[in-house]
Amino acid sequence: MAGESIEWARTFGLVDSSQRVHRLERADAAGLAGRACPDGSVEGLRLLTDLISWLFVMDDACDEDGLGADPVRLGPAISTLLDVLDRCGDPYVVPPAVGPLGDALHDLCRRTRLHDHAGLLLRFVSQMREYLLALLWEAGNRERRRVPEVAEYVQLRRHIGGVHPCLTLTDLASTRPSGPAQRAHPGLVALDLLAVDLVCWCNDLFSYGKESQADPDAHNLVTVIAQDSDADEVTALRSAAHRFNQGLATYVDAEEALRAAGDDAIRDALAARRNWVRATYDWSVVAARYA
Repeated sequence: MAGESIEWARTFGLVDSSQRVHRLERADAAGLAGRACPDGSVEGLRLLTDLISWLFVMDDACDEDGLGADPVRLGPAISTLLDVLDRCGDPYVVPPAVGPLGDALHDLCRRTRLHDHAGLLLRFVSQMREYLLALLWEAGNRERRRVPEVAEYVQLRRHIGGVHPCLTLTDLASTRPSGPAQRAHPGLVALDLLAVDLVCWCNDLFSYGKESQADPDAHNLVTVIAQDSDADEVTALRSAAHRFNQGLATYVDAEEALRAAGDDAIRDALAARRNWVRATYDWSVVAARYA
């Protein structure tokens, strides 16, 4: 699975040098996908792995290659990717020539469309759109060297993390994906947000060491807490870890309540979200992405 996804990225030109291939290999998208979706179909797991690879490449372009620090450069790139999303993977509509990221994104949408689940396709496209637009917010902050307040950061971090579309493709890979009624259940909606927060905060805690080696990135929970409370680094790290632990305890209680009252479809959705929270932690411990 890992080799196939790397080859997919190479075929679409997402990685065009040995250095970038190595960087993507170290990220271990297949390892994360396999932990998060252990019971998914081979086709569904492959699609999820390729999405994670795409998100890693896009994040690296923004965070390490300078694209995300310049709204003037990022804006046109986001515009072309939104144009791709507007086509919803329609195989009969030729997407514009938008380069490797756009071509690979169209392929992800096309393959999602082949599953013949219109609701999940539209959900995926909408969530990818939110992810891209949130990157512009991030770029504006970087250009102005602005550190957002905690509440603002927590809200936008949910979209920048790209977790929502990953959950959608995880549901798509399930043998019994939840329907609109289950996904609109207030308890599951709240749990979704908790799961996404936990995945993103876990990512922030593990990546902070790498990000803080040079110029601390404003888009990290530790950095945001440090400014908001005028705390030193150690105190901010402990506060971020405490927020994660509190969120996890709240998540476990909410999950148990839903599990006791929910139907089988909701139980499957709960398992997928629990897997993602645990998978992110386990993958973060062993992956070389934040080394």
